[in-house]
Amino acid sequence: MSNSWRKPLAIFVLVATAVLTVFYLHRNPDVITAIGHIPPALFIVLLLLYGVMMAVLALVFLSTTMLAGYRMPTRESLLVTAYSAIVNFFGPLQSGPAFRAVYLRDRHHVKLKNYTAATLLYYLFFAIFSGIALLYGVLHWWLIPAVLAGCLLLYLVWRSDIAPVRPIKRLHFGGLGLLLLASLLQVVVGTFIYYAELRHVDPGVHFSQAVIYTGAANFSLFVSITPGAIGFREAFLLFSRNLHHISAQSIVAASLIDRAMYLVVLGILAVFIFGSHAERRLRGGSATKNDATPPTLS
Repeated sequence: MSNSWRKPLAIFVLVATAVLTVFYLHRNPDVITAIGHIPPALFIVLLLLYGVMMAVLALVFLSTTMLAGYRMPTRESLLVTAYSAIVNFFGPLQSGPAFRAVYLRDRHHVKLKNYTAATLLYYLFFAIFSGIALLYGVLHWWLIPAVLAGCLLLYLVWRSDIAPVRPIKRLHFGGLGLLLLASLLQVVVGTFIYYAELRHVDPGVHFSQAVIYTGAANFSLFVSITPGAIGFREAFLLFSRNLHHISAQSIVAASLIDRAMYLVVLGILAVFIFGSHAERRLRGGSATKNDATPPTLS
């Protein structure tokens, strides 16, 4: 894309983000009310936990780029993750992964098929850990044999020559252990976030219930087509009540707090991105003042 279009596009992105935020709040006025009713102590705890979550997501991105054959600087990984969080929330069909893929292709010449294969591997790890969390209350001591059986199944699939496995076998596996750790940490940190929110609305909730709750909430991300998976996550959580035994009232109340906090986090990320000239850093400091734009999808 020519330089003459980059500045107008940056302005468009800023305006679109503001408009979509206002539209989202207009359609969900309870979110504003929820922000005002969050106690200061809980607000700080959740803000810190979300900060850790953003760092974990940056680690996920860093490890997937390593698998795709590119070693991304840590700072750049953090900045792209911040951009991606905003795109993923407001964009259609959870479009953050597409944003990252196109960014890597255009800026670092990473092959789309390599990053797509690495991303699918991440989704597999994330789904496995989320599934373990979801079935925690059912399996109990059978959980360890189930995990071992799952590992054996993955190994057999890996040893096979089926078409979906071939692109993954061509990846650079230096970041595999890091991706495995980051995927696990994402589920763990998410559990603590949900636990803090649930305990505020229902002090009787146990941590084990929050583990199962997290597993159900995570699976909603695979099918959501709305901003922040609104509606889909609540449906998954309500359908899985027989597993986590958390009341519908607590689910709705905790979800309102979660969306309110995440909107605050997105606001902080937006200020950080556009206020610190992140786009210049993403270009390695080579951009001029007139070329200060966020990464584009062209």
